[in-house]
Amino acid sequence: MTTKYTEDHEWITVDGNVATVGITHHAQDALGDVVFVDLPEVGKSFAQKDVAGVVESVKAAADVYMPISGEVTEVNEALRADPSLANSDPLGAGWFFKVKLSEPAQVDALLDATAYEAFSKNA
Repeated sequence: MTTKYTEDHEWITVDGNVATVGITHHAQDALGDVVFVDLPEVGKSFAQKDVAGVVESVKAAADVYMPISGEVTEVNEALRADPSLANSDPLGAGWFFKVKLSEPAQVDALLDATAYEAFSKNA
């Protein structure tokens, strides 16, 4: 499995032709306590960089962008029931949705952990 990051502070872990998407530690830290998530509809297709959802915190609301093109195959209902999972475990139980990749080559253009860490220090 490969984990990559976007400049919009989403992470994506690819396993075969399915990717799991969530927000990074940096994003949840900047947002503060997450109180609501609007997740995409299962079966809906998105192009890379489309707005796929919204995360709201006590401080702000932010769009969640689709890191790669594909079709949503699953959403994290546990996150919908307990949005604080985005804070307590953003890279694990706080995942947002899963996507069937339509253009797997897009993953190669995303940031690796080292590049994202350097980027987020200046964000």
